[in-house]
Parts: sequence; structure tokens; C-alpha cells
Amino acid sequence: MKTYISIFIILSGTFFLGGCQNFKELEKNPNNPTSVPASLVLQGVLKDLYSPTGVEQPWGDVHRWNQFYCINYNYYGNNQYTWTSTSWNYTTLKNVVKMEEEALAAGAGDVNPYSALAKFFKAYFFIYMTQRVGDIPMTDALKGLELTHPTYDTQKSVYIQSLKLLDEANSDLAELIAANNTTLIGDFYYDAAGGTDKVTLLKQWQKLVNTYTLRVLISLSKKEADADLNIKQKFAAIINNPTQYPIMTGLGDNLQFTYDATYNKYPTNPGNFGNDATRQNMSKLHLDLLKSLKDPRIFIAAAPAQAKLNAGIKFDSFDAYVGASSGEDLGDMSTKANQGEYSFINRLRYYSNYTGEPGIIVGYSEMCFNIAEAINRGWISGNAEESYVKGIKASMKFYDITDGGTITVADQDRKQLGTVTTSVTDYLDQSSVKYKGNNADGLTQILTQKYLSFFQNSGFEAFYNQRRTGVPAFLTGVGTGNSARIPRRWLYPQSEESTNTENLKNALQSQFGGTDDINTDMWLLK
Repeated sequence: MKTYISIFIILSGTFFLGGCQNFKELEKNPNNPTSVPASLVLQGVLKDLYSPTGVEQPWGDVHRWNQFYCINYNYYGNNQYTWTSTSWNYTTLKNVVKMEEEALAAGAGDVNPYSALAKFFKAYFFIYMTQRVGDIPMTDALKGLELTHPTYDTQKSVYIQSLKLLDEANSDLAELIAANNTTLIGDFYYDAAGGTDKVTLLKQWQKLVNTYTLRVLISLSKKEADADLNIKQKFAAIINNPTQYPIMTGLGDNLQFTYDATYNKYPTNPGNFGNDATRQNMSKLHLDLLKSLKDPRIFIAAAPAQAKLNAGIKFDSFDAYVGASSGEDLGDMSTKANQGEYSFINRLRYYSNYTGEPGIIVGYSEMCFNIAEAINRGWISGNAEESYVKGIKASMKFYDITDGGTITVADQDRKQLGTVTTSVTDYLDQSSVKYKGNNADGLTQILTQKYLSFFQNSGFEAFYNQRRTGVPAFLTGVGTGNSARIPRRWLYPQSEESTNTENLKNALQSQFGGTDDINTDMWLLK
């Protein structure tokens, strides 16, 4: 009898153990995947790259803060710089880490396209965050439950680490290109139609990495004497070694978001013309700069003010274009706009279709101006005027402005008024445009043209460059709020106050004497 009982217990235990194992298998939800292809994760990261906070798209909030245009009706917003807290991009960065993990799990080598791009993405998003607030968690970030209260890295450390990541990304891409045995899938920027040669695709990203690095280095101009950063030497290394550090050579190399008529419609389009077309007029700063240079891009950006047309001023006269100061009282601006005193945006161009123009993230024109600025500052040898002119021509080409070309001008109701014949050569020959040399005046010219080239693209770059250099001088007043001051930074996310209190407190104390204030300078600006 005891023998039977023993056998029963053994069999029961065996059944029980087997049952547990089967139950664990049954726990798995086949409709809830535990892994995804790295290419799929990549697409989510690439989307976040275009607009990390959701406002960088054309005709969004950022371009009012860049003072390219104004809102004249408070239902749709305002022109104030009364910023509060920003948001982090750590969710995107966690996806970057996941992309790396999935590539390795799928059998990719330690150096693969996804790991190489991951280094670029990490640098991009860490820099994006630090240039908004100051010190941020970096070294201790992205460790999940292993470390839930990360300490803050100094802003200087973030830049040092990010520049190292960018250099490694360039080296890894070079290694992959030389090996010619790997494929990048999921890239809708440089391989939107699919089928791009794998080596060509990786070369495009390598150019982007180095071009972006030039942007980062020029943004550190106030720290050019810092031996730990070696900004001038790093800039020169890229420019002087094109084989090792290839950079963009034309508009075709732009990293840009292309709109379509189905899923990604251009922000202003025929579908919303009746909602906001009359609520957006051009800014005085932007139009006055274009007018002072007799710049044909004014006919691309704006429509002539109706009051000027009614007064007999011709549509092709620069005097017909009038912008509102971003500092003007919103009620006054609304009244004047309704009376036709201000130019609205070019509705014929920006409300005629759903595809608009590509939204540049990092572009060739900006790169040319960054090189010209570096030469002007004495960082590298070369012809600053040549790079300056290349930048202007590239911006003109983006808008299809050519010698002997024409631009169709329409009024605020999209009624065509006639055409304007353009000449890039004549534009460049003007004394106001001709480069004045490697001096303060020449630098102002470079920075002004760079600002104009940022119109409705490149996110906050127009603001960041103005914050760094003071060019152009932004307009302020009751309409911009913040006691007529342009802020210097954003506040830290409110979530940090509740989830990482002590580390945030320490970071604020070390940087700003304990106060989180949008009007104080961070390390980058000192």
C-alpha cells in the first residue's frame, strides 16, 4: 500500500510540475509581442527626430518664437515668450536603446547600422534637452529600474560625451561602408521610396552626422577657448579631412521631412484655410530684413498688404509688404490685420496643396553658413565669402529662385496679381549683400542670412543662434510678455520635481543659485 502511495505522489508531482510549465506557456499573449524588428523601432525614433516636442513643424509655435510670423487672434494662440517647463526626450532615447538591443538579438554584429545611428540619436536628443534647460541626467540615465533617480551631468559634460558619440558614429559608419555587407531598413528620410543602395544610404547618414557635428561645434562658440572641448580643432579636423569626415555637398543631402496628401499633410493646406489663414500675419522683423536687402524671398513668404495695394503701391514693390512687431498688443495687431495693414502669409503657396515644401531638420544651407562663421572667427582657414555665397544660393534654390526665374504673386484671397522676375546674381551684387570681410560686419551678414534661411524649418535653430549671438535683434513689447524680455532657457519638467527632487535641487543650486528661471543664462551662454 505504501508503494502505491509513493508512486501516486511521484506521478502527482510530475503532473503538477508539468502543469506549471504548461501554465507559464499559456500565460504568454501571442497578440502582445515581446520583441519587434529594429527597423520598426527606427521609424518611431525618426519621427521624433523631426519634432521632438511636437511644435517644430512649419507654421507652429516655434516659428512665432523665431519671429518669422505672428498670431493676431488669441483663440489660436499668442506671441508671448511666457514659457514654463519643457519636456524630456527620454522615452525616445529608451526606444533608441531598444533599437540597439533588437538589432543585436536579430544577429547583427556589435557594429551595425542601427548601433551606429543610435550614437547619433543619443547625441542629438541629449543635446536637444541640454540646450533647453542646462544640466541634465546623461551618464546615469536610461538605466530603468536599476537607477530610478539619476544624477545630473553638467552641461559641459553632456557636450563632451555627445561629441564623442558623434565621432564614434562617424567611425562606425565608415567601417560599415568599407565592409559593404550590411543593410539599413526603415529609413524614411534618405530611403523614402525604398531600394536605395545600402552603401549610398549609409554615406548619406555619415554626411549628416558630420554636418550636424559642425552645428554643435558652432553652437559652442562662447567656449572656443576651453581646452577640454577643443572646438576649433574638432571643427578644423572635419573640414580638413573630407575623406574621413564627409559632409553635405548640396540640397539633396538635407535631412528633411517630406509631407504627403494622405498621412502627413503640410500644416497649412486647403483643408484648414478657412480656419486660420486670416489669423496668421507676417512679422516685422522678418519682412524688414528681407526688404532692407531687396530679397526676392519676400515674395515667397508673404502676400502684399491689402491696404498698400489699395493705396496704389504695386504688388512687386517691397514697400507693399508690411509685418507686425511680435511685441505689439494682440488686440491692436488683430485690428490692423483686419484692416489690411499687414501682410498675411503667402496663401497661394502655403494653402494651395497638402504637400507644401519639405521640413528641413539639418540642411546644407545652414552648414555653409556655419563654415563661413568658423572662417570669420578664425577657427579654420578658407574663403568665408565663398561659403557665405553658397549658403545664400542654396536657400534661393530651395525656393526655386533663379536668374531669370519668376515668382507668381497673389493677394490675400489667392487672386494672382502678376509675376516678379528674379536674379540671384543681381541680389548678390548689392552692396548690402556683398560680404564685408572677416570682421564684425561680415559676421552679422552671415548670421542674418542664416536666420533668413531658417524660415519655417530647422526647428529652434533660428532662436538658438539669436540667443547665442544677438543677431538679429528680436522685437519685444507687451505682445511678447515676460516683461519684454526674450527668455534664455526653459524650466525643468514638473515631473522632475516629484520624481527626482533631490538631484534636481542640486542641479539648480549648482547652476542658478537654486532658482529655476527662464531668464537666467546656462553654462552654454556664458
